[in-house]
Amino acid sequence: MTPRDRSDSDTPKPDGLRLRARLRFLYHGASQTAVRFRYSVLVIDLLIVAFFIAAPLLKEGGLVFYVVDYIIAALLALDLAARAYCHSDLKDWLRKPIVWVDLFILATLLFPAWLFNLGFLRVIRLWTLVNSDFFWRTVGRRYDDTRVEDQVKALTALVTFIFVATGFVYTSFVGTESISGYVDALYFTVTSLTTTGYGDVLLPGTWGRIISIVIMLTGVTLFVRLGQTLLRPHKVRYPCDRCGLQVHDPDAVHCKACGNLLCIPDDGRS
Repeated sequence: MTPRDRSDSDTPKPDGLRLRARLRFLYHGASQTAVRFRYSVLVIDLLIVAFFIAAPLLKEGGLVFYVVDYIIAALLALDLAARAYCHSDLKDWLRKPIVWVDLFILATLLFPAWLFNLGFLRVIRLWTLVNSDFFWRTVGRRYDDTRVEDQVKALTALVTFIFVATGFVYTSFVGTESISGYVDALYFTVTSLTTTGYGDVLLPGTWGRIISIVIMLTGVTLFVRLGQTLLRPHKVRYPCDRCGLQVHDPDAVHCKACGNLLCIPDDGRS
């Protein structure tokens, strides 16, 4: 058989195509190897988020802090580069707001001396992670009901807001009479968004009052959203093949939008 007679499948792929195929397999595949890889990435991501939360307390570590900061920057850069390379359309990938948030977080890691005052926004990485397809293809692949996903996303939004607000309060008001450290900023944020308002820790000036109002209103909104997701009736994902409605009651026989007959599998859930 001459080289011309060979099929495309017999022709060796260039190294770049092999690498892209391997990355797509790991990031998007359904095999146990791909799932274990994604679990490892998620564990590393959560450890990175924990570092972001503790960064104001760890910054006094000096050189060690900056070494860890750049190691995390390298890991995040490799992850973003791998996701971009295995994506079929780079322009489409760059249109995603979550990608730009991650790129901004990477910039704060690469230039910590200049952008450390914006470092509190790094915690948004937790929100982008939980709201990504990558997360739900891995952790959430066993769930077909929307309630679990909505509850996790609502709780994540609340936790992210708490630490972003805490970081902003700490960065903006540390050294004042009320905010002497990160714990004071966290205490003020929690008491404000729960509208407890003990009054022992207050932000000075007009801007301090405005920030307090924003924290209270946003906190109440996020608490209400979390409560709604906890009390919302159970739903399952089962697209209607006629109208495309994605979610239905688990015992639904007909689509409530178009009346089409459904056949939702019963896996023994109550």
